[in-house]
Order: sequence, then C-alpha cells, then structure tokens
Amino acid sequence: MQIADVRVLQLEGVLEHDGPFWEERLIRPVDIYPEHKHETRENMLEQTPGRLRLQPCFLEIEADTGEVGIGGPFGETEGRIMLSSFRPLLMGQDPLAIERIWDRLYRSAVHGRKGIEMMALSVVDCALWDLKGIHFNAPVCSLLGGPVRTEVPAYASALGYSLEPDLVAERVGMIADLGYRATKWFFRHGPHDGREGRRLNLELVRTLREAAGPNIDIMLDCWMSWDVPYAIDMSRRLEEFEPRWLEEPVLPDKVDQYAQIRAESRIPISGGEHEYTRWGLHQLMQKRACDVLQPDIYWAGGISEMMKICALASAYDLPVIPHGHSTPASIHLIAAWPVATCPMLEYLIKWNAVHQFFLKHPVHPEGGMVSVPDSPGLGMELDRDKADCITVLG
Repeated sequence: MQIADVRVLQLEGVLEHDGPFWEERLIRPVDIYPEHKHETRENMLEQTPGRLRLQPCFLEIEADTGEVGIGGPFGETEGRIMLSSFRPLLMGQDPLAIERIWDRLYRSAVHGRKGIEMMALSVVDCALWDLKGIHFNAPVCSLLGGPVRTEVPAYASALGYSLEPDLVAERVGMIADLGYRATKWFFRHGPHDGREGRRLNLELVRTLREAAGPNIDIMLDCWMSWDVPYAIDMSRRLEEFEPRWLEEPVLPDKVDQYAQIRAESRIPISGGEHEYTRWGLHQLMQKRACDVLQPDIYWAGGISEMMKICALASAYDLPVIPHGHSTPASIHLIAAWPVATCPMLEYLIKWNAVHQFFLKHPVHPEGGMVSVPDSPGLGMELDRDKADCITVLG
C-alpha cells in the first residue's frame, strides 16, 4: 500500500444565518496598539447580511487502493506548505506507517517545529489516521485503544457572541436549555483598558454566574492578553464567582509567568492552546504552569502527537481538554482516554458551524453530550454539494 496522490482542495460556499454572525471578538495581544484595538472581525467575509462566505481548504491523501483520508479545514498557507514541502516526502510512502511519516516530516521542517509548518503537519497526520480507519473499517478511536465510553460531555464556547449583559444572560439561558453543564466566555478587555475595562470584565463574569446559577460551570478566556499583576488581581476579584478556570492569561512563551500566576491564584489556570508538540507541552507540566492543558489536534502535531501529550499529562495527573477547532478528530482522541486524562470536549458553537459546514456528517452535541462515532475513520467525508466552487490547489 502506497500513497498515490496528495491533494489540497479549496471549497467555497455560503453559510446562511440569522442576524450578524460575528457579534463580538475577543481581546488579542496586539490590542496594546491603538490601531488594532478597535478592529472588528475583518477577516471574516460577510457576502451580504445573513450570508457568510467560506473558503476553507481540505487535504486529501489517496492510497493506491483508492482509499482517501481527509484532513481539515485549514488555510491556504498551510496548503501551500503541504504541497511544496510535504507532498514529495509523502508520495510512494506506506500511509499506515504514520509514526515514520510524522518523524520524517518533523525532521525535514525543523525550523517549523512551532507555527504554520507544524499546523500543516498536524493536518497531514489527521488525514493519515482517517485513511487508516477507512482502510481497517474501524473508527479511529478504536485504533487508538478505545473507546472507553460511548459519549463525552461538551462545554459550550461562546466566542463571537455579544458581551452586552442582557444578551449574555439570554445566551447562557439558551446554552443551559440545550443541556450543556459548562460554558466558556471570552474577555474583551485587559490591563491597557484601565478601571473601566476591569469593571466591564467583572460585569461580564457577574452576569455569567447570575445567569448560569450555581450548577453550571463557567470558564473565562484571556487569550494571552493579560500580564502577571493584572491576572493575579483579577483572579482575586473573580474568586466569588467560582469559575472553573482562567485561560491563557499571558503569552505562551512566558511559562514562568504562567507558573507565578498559578501559584498565586485560587482559580485554576489553563493553557497550551498555542503550544506545539510533546516538548512544548512538557515545559508547562514541568514548570507546574497549568491545571488544565488545551493543545489543539490540528496545531500541536496531530493525533499521533496528541497521544504522546496525553500520556505525558497522565503522568502529571493533568487533564487534557483539546482546543475546540477540530471536533471530529477531538472526539476520537478523547474517547480513547480515561475521563481523568480527557474529561470533556470543547465545542466552539460558531466556529463549529464554520469548520463543519462542508462535512457530510458533522459532530454536534445533543443534550450537552457528544456520541462517540462508530463509523470508519474520523467521519471527514465532504459534502461537495454545499460548495459553489471547488479548486484544486497546485
């Protein structure tokens, strides 16, 4: 069995929706500069009101048996790397020898061991696992040693929703009615926003707790945009609302600062979304920097690397809750690990509408739970009828 072709497809289509799709964005590290602070979701193209134009890429790896594994979605930049740097190393190789392929790609792109090249490698790895599952007529979670359960609890991430208090309360009620027992919201303000920004952050969390009541967990995401004094001060102010965790308080390279915040905060600290590979995540473990680890399957090295990260984390008794961009891959990984290692799935409500738009069998929670798929592979078959245009990148 050999890899016969490696293709990158760019699909274009329109996601129809009610009202504005992206109502608000989160705080970003670059917001310390005035020219960026007032930017909106300019990277998302609203074709007309109620219509969001999507242009994601998907990877197809075809074996000489005719079986095809699919990975994605991802951006055009990653696609160019796959075609120019990785395709020559993939052609003619045994697609079932995934560890060998991963190591060759990693060693060939050593200067890209963090960032876009690693994100491209991650997609290749996931596509190979999809192909392997299809070849053996088994769900990927079974090939990984699971499943250890038939369903997994999901928490609802509300990125993109308005932070107006009345709308926040309404959406939290909607989330609770859908059966979720936990929800995550994203701060819009940080140290550079002064007292008023701090007041608005506190108002958001107060509104969340009042709307959620005592029995629904709330998580809070700083998206790398705070600093040590501000994070410690805010953690003390937020204690009364009992958040489940405070996420990514500082930039990912500041591991010692993570550890300092964790040591001085009674609120658990989570992170690792923007870290890469077992080596990057191991630094967080060694430094006792986080209570919860959140690497992304499509960024941190793919399913193969996430299995190693989970094994390391289990030795430190740290839970791994993968970042929620890659729901089909995430559910298979989580289902292969005991609850103590992978307790739940992050479900980004709006991003899943975008990222799973072109899938024939998208994975969605029901009653706050996601059923573990039992179909072969990862369930990445594309619904090409939703595409206005399909371009094969070359």
